Amino acid sequence: MSRLIDPLKVGRLNLRNRIVMPPMATEYATQDGEATEKHVQHYGRRCKGLGLLIVEHTFVTPEGRLSRHQLGIQFDALIPKLRRVVEVVHEQNTPIALQITHAGGATTREVAGVQPQAPSAVVGPRGGEVPRELRKEEIEAISGAFAEAARRAEEAGFDAVEIHGAHGFLLNQFLSPLTNRRIDEYGGTIQNRLRFSLDIISRIRDALGSDYPLLYRLGAEDGVQGGLLLEEGVRAAEILSRAGVSIIDVSGGLGGSRPSDLVGPGLFVPQAAVVRKAVDVPVIGVGGITTPEEADSIVLSGKVDLVAVGRAMLKDPDWATKAVNRLKKSK
Repeated sequence: MSRLIDPLKVGRLNLRNRIVMPPMATEYATQDGEATEKHVQHYGRRCKGLGLLIVEHTFVTPEGRLSRHQLGIQFDALIPKLRRVVEVVHEQNTPIALQITHAGGATTREVAGVQPQAPSAVVGPRGGEVPRELRKEEIEAISGAFAEAARRAEEAGFDAVEIHGAHGFLLNQFLSPLTNRRIDEYGGTIQNRLRFSLDIISRIRDALGSDYPLLYRLGAEDGVQGGLLLEEGVRAAEILSRAGVSIIDVSGGLGGSRPSDLVGPGLFVPQAAVVRKAVDVPVIGVGGITTPEEADSIVLSGKVDLVAVGRAMLKDPDWATKAVNRLKKSK
C-alpha cells in the first residue's frame, strides 16, 4: 500500500508525496480581484514539502464573485500577479493548481452588482435573495469564461486547474436536485444536471489539450433534505472521470465544507472512499485532518490517493515538511 510520503504521477503532474494544501479563501485580493504580495507570502510560506498546492477559489466572471476581496481571473491583466504566486511556489519545486469558480446564487447583489444567477429561481441552504434563472446563452457564456480562466491560469504558469463543483456554488447548484428545477437539457437526469460542467471540461480540453491536468472538486452529497445523495454523487464522479478529469477532489455539496453532522478527522473521507472504488483516477480526501499519522493512515488504508490538510496548514506553515520528516523516521 502507498503511504502519505510516497510520490504519485498523474499525467504531467509529478507529486513528491500525497500531501495537498486545499483551496482556502484568504480575502487578500484587491477589489478588482488582483493577487497581492500577501498572496505571494502566504503561499510561498506554505508550499515547502507539499505534493500539491491548490490556490483558493478564483472567480471567472464579475457576476460570479462571492466576496469583495476574492481572488479573480476574469481578465488578462490579472495574469502577471498570479504568475508571481506561481513563481514563488515553483522555487520550492512544488506543483501548483488554481481553483476556478462561479458563486451562482450564493453571492449577493451588493457584491456581484446584479441579481444573483442560478440554474433555477430557488434559494439554497445559504439563504439570501431569490436568484434569477440563467438563460441557455448565459450558461454557454459562463462555460466559455471558465475555459478562458483556465487558459489564463496556464499562461500564468499553473500546473493544473481545479473546477469548483462543491460547497453550494454554481456548478454544485446545477448538480443538486434541490436547486436545479430546470426542465430543459440542463435539468432532470444527472447527465443533464452535469451538462454544464461537462461542457466546461470539454472547452478547457479544447483550449489546453488532453494532457493538461484538470481537477474537479465534487460535492459528492449535499447533506441537506432533498439534496444530492451520495449514490448520485458517485455516478457524477464516474461521468466526470470519463469526460477527462484527472483527479476528483471530494468535499461537501450544498451543506458546505464543514457540515455540523460530520465529525473528523477525515470528514469527507468516507464519501471519497466510495468514489475511489468507482473511478479510475486519483481521489483526494479532506476534512479536519490535523496530524501526519491521521493522514498517513488514510492513504495506507487505500481509501484515497491523496490527503488535503487545510486548517492545520494555516496554523503551521511548515506542517508538510514536519510531516514528511516525522513519517520518514517512523518507517
